[in-house]
Amino acid sequence: MNPSVFTLHRGTLPLLVSLPHDGTHVPDAIAARLSDAARTVPDTDWHIARLYAFAGEMGASVLVPVYSRYVIDLNRGEDDVSLYPGQNTTGLCPLRRFDGGAVYVPGQEPDEDEVRARVERYWRPYHDALRGELQRLREAHGRVLLWEGHSIRGELPFLFEGRLPDLNLGTADGASCSPQAQARIEAALATQQDYDWVANGRFKGGHITRHHGDPAGGIEAVQLEISQRAYMNEDDSSWDADKAARLQPLLQTLLRAAMG
Repeated sequence: MNPSVFTLHRGTLPLLVSLPHDGTHVPDAIAARLSDAARTVPDTDWHIARLYAFAGEMGASVLVPVYSRYVIDLNRGEDDVSLYPGQNTTGLCPLRRFDGGAVYVPGQEPDEDEVRARVERYWRPYHDALRGELQRLREAHGRVLLWEGHSIRGELPFLFEGRLPDLNLGTADGASCSPQAQARIEAALATQQDYDWVANGRFKGGHITRHHGDPAGGIEAVQLEISQRAYMNEDDSSWDADKAARLQPLLQTLLRAAMG
């Protein structure tokens, strides 16, 4: 493993919170080739590790990357197969921003050799750490919950029409976790009235949820995509302490519900 690519807090609960789009760092050699708009890494899951800071305090393991999704998208498979065929999306080494604009200056996009090198340098260490921590927790507890924490702007016409619900639960249409776990999460969502939500809508879970979710084998995997308006200011990407403080107790309730 290469810990300079990520930080891993090892907890005691049968719970691993993975935050693969929290990273913001871009190596200078790559940053020099980015478009002006992309250099500010606008498609970051802003402040998501801060939002989930309570998870480590409650005893969860927490895995957080250092590098931006513009370097490599850790929630895509190394084969770069589209997660949502027929819909606009972004790839393993994104060439398009969420607004449809270019990530790179024309002619400066990474070739296949560079993509493969980034897989080995940035992608594989994160996934090795994720797999190893899941194995450790499953051996210690018999079962483990993998919670994929994500966030995104609530309106992005390039990716989806209209307004995204506040909370978007993804379980690969029920394949990545048990029906009982999904029912518990949905029950917790249904009993609150502050946020609208959907299960397996536009976001059904990315590569990590789909690849590692194995309820029969003791791994429950769930993704939660949060509209950023629920905890921050989308206009300037700043943290909103009041919004976050209102949301965090519900997130903790969802994690506990998912664990059962």
